[in-house]
Amino acid sequence: MITQLSSTQADFREKLSKLLTWESISNTDVAKTVDDIIANIRQNGDQALIDYTNKFDGMDVSDISALTVDQSALKKAFDSLAEKEKSALQSAADRVRDYHQKQKQDTWTYVDDSGTMLGQKITPIDRVGLYVPGGKASYPSSVLMNAIPAKVAGVEDLIMVVPTPNGITNPLVLAAAYISGVNKVFTVGGAQAIAALAYGTETIPKVDKIVGPGNIYVATAKRVVFGQVGIDMIAGPSEILIICDGKTNPDWIAMDLFSQAEHDEDAQSILLCPDADFITEVEASITKLLPTMDRRDIIKTALKNRGALIQTKNMDEAVAISNQIAPEHLELSVEDPQSMLDNIKHAGAIFMGRNTCEALGDYCAGPNHVLPTSGTARFSSPLGVYDFQKKSSLIMVSDEGANILGDIAATLADGEGLQAHAQSARYRIK
Repeated sequence: MITQLSSTQADFREKLSKLLTWESISNTDVAKTVDDIIANIRQNGDQALIDYTNKFDGMDVSDISALTVDQSALKKAFDSLAEKEKSALQSAADRVRDYHQKQKQDTWTYVDDSGTMLGQKITPIDRVGLYVPGGKASYPSSVLMNAIPAKVAGVEDLIMVVPTPNGITNPLVLAAAYISGVNKVFTVGGAQAIAALAYGTETIPKVDKIVGPGNIYVATAKRVVFGQVGIDMIAGPSEILIICDGKTNPDWIAMDLFSQAEHDEDAQSILLCPDADFITEVEASITKLLPTMDRRDIIKTALKNRGALIQTKNMDEAVAISNQIAPEHLELSVEDPQSMLDNIKHAGAIFMGRNTCEALGDYCAGPNHVLPTSGTARFSSPLGVYDFQKKSSLIMVSDEGANILGDIAATLADGEGLQAHAQSARYRIK
């Protein structure tokens, strides 16, 4: 059911490369549909948004006000939760907020030897759009992970869009919006919601950046509007890679592999371990536990198509292969994960020790669960407060600095043949 590989196989690199390959999130038909939707939203605004919502989400509304959720409705959703749900949501929000407070950057300056002041001014983005999936994929945790760092950064206007197929809302999603400080909520989704956020309609204000996950149409629309607005990332399927020394309970490892495989059929779950007997035990645990899973068909497909149990020569090779893969989630299920940390180069989030399952990071540990996928951890980072702050360079030149910098700048400008640049600098030389 799940591919088994050994790093000593002659064709191991080829098989691993094939396993990691994932087709692009879009195709020409999807791209054409998204382009048409964006053009219609730009031209017809609210009315096009209403038409698409009625068509795709099984709604029957005639006015945009029917797609607007006010603050009192968000509070009502929170108040309606069972006490255990309310407490869990609030505790998760508090932990996420505490963690992200430590990421906040402040304006800084210094004065050089000539008396010239240099620095950076840190300012929040004015308005951010948050896309939240609806229907069978309703994730209140995504609301917390996207909204809270934006608010910690100082974003004043946070606009959330969430589809509600057949008019069914998820109280946990609305409650999460309430405790996260979301300012406005509209029950629209799909590429049309992304277009509305990017270009604005009569009712939905134009934003400066769009964050949050979505389906292939949402991801394609985010790619198209990038440049008009900022975006967080184009995320691929969820991934987990576990490095284990063979001493963790194999049922735990199997369930951790399931935890990502249950997201969708394209998710990827990989185990790296030098112990062949332990790999056999994990395979037995997979066979034993899979029938107990509600989403067993999705898990089975994901494990069959993109999962793998890989025997390595040793733990050092397991780390090397992990760095090649650059996984979204990396579990170091070993006795002393600290000793391995220096050698880990690329991973979206690193879960250290046998007790640290990836699921804790998804909901309540504190760090963000919006992470780079498909190998992009080689050059990108988890979503954070820094994604909602901008930096402006500060320069205030002193009299002495004008003489020193003016001469340097004029000389270099002359070398580039830019006379006005050179003369502008020379004017300031005393």
